[in-house]
Amino acid sequence: MDRKASILVAAGTLCAALGIGAVMQYGPWSGSPQRVEGPLTFSDVQEVSSSPRVEIPQDRPMTEPLPGSVVSNAFTSEEDTPIELPTAPAETGFDCEIDMTATPVAGAMMSVTLNAPCHGSERVTLHHNGLMFTEMMQPDGSLTLEVPALAEDALVIASFLDGAGALAHATVTSVPFYDRVAIQWRGDAGLQLHAREFDAQYFSEGHVWQGAAEDPAHAATGEGGFLTRLGTTDAPGALLAEVYTFPSGMTDTSGTVALTVEAEILATNCEQVVEAQTLELRNGKPLVSKELTVDIPGCDAVGDFLMLKNIVEDLTIAAN
Repeated sequence: MDRKASILVAAGTLCAALGIGAVMQYGPWSGSPQRVEGPLTFSDVQEVSSSPRVEIPQDRPMTEPLPGSVVSNAFTSEEDTPIELPTAPAETGFDCEIDMTATPVAGAMMSVTLNAPCHGSERVTLHHNGLMFTEMMQPDGSLTLEVPALAEDALVIASFLDGAGALAHATVTSVPFYDRVAIQWRGDAGLQLHAREFDAQYFSEGHVWQGAAEDPAHAATGEGGFLTRLGTTDAPGALLAEVYTFPSGMTDTSGTVALTVEAEILATNCEQVVEAQTLELRNGKPLVSKELTVDIPGCDAVGDFLMLKNIVEDLTIAAN
């Protein structure tokens, strides 16, 4: 090889080496991040929010349906056939319709079922004939619970914070056979409703309270009453209630059910004024409600109980 050819080969080798080095340093497989010079530009910016909207837009059909099949052209042969995909639905989006039902069950109770897919884990307030309490929806937007009926023609209303809601109706024909006394309040007020049936002592058989609530089946036989606690303390400032029920129209026992309201002195209610309301349904007469306020003693008495006299009258039971 002559000298001129040797120079050309050397020059070519040097260029190839420089090219390979540049590619290895700046190629896409290099571990070093790539830097893009010049300003970045954005397009099609949309505002989003994590808070729920009051109104959910109505579902609309897609303007252009997805193709019914997709064929890959990466490899073709006489045996290849198109891959069939399911056709896209005509409508997209969430179904936010709220559905609510109420069904009569034993003990003049109502089994209430609420489905609100767009209100999962939210608080909901239920209203029935003056009775109000706050519950928390399940994460999937469902809620099932039993509510004491305060009227034969019973209407239950559910309301959410955004104004959405639903209602349900049930005919509870057994209501006249039961007497009911309820107390309701807001927040951690420490209130309790106690019923001592036929001279029962505290914490003995026949003392019905939240620690020994009994159940509707116990009342359906005429043997004694039961207590229903409504509402959840998981929601701040929630409405809570306790309802005592006695089967006055089905019992064969005569006597008195002593009813008392007690207030536990807590760190959350000491030195405060607690407001509450009572509801009484007796002897088939119209529902009666009364407002009351309770002055809770100082915080040095935390752990003690106040017995509130003359808040509700005792039940007088006559054998049937």
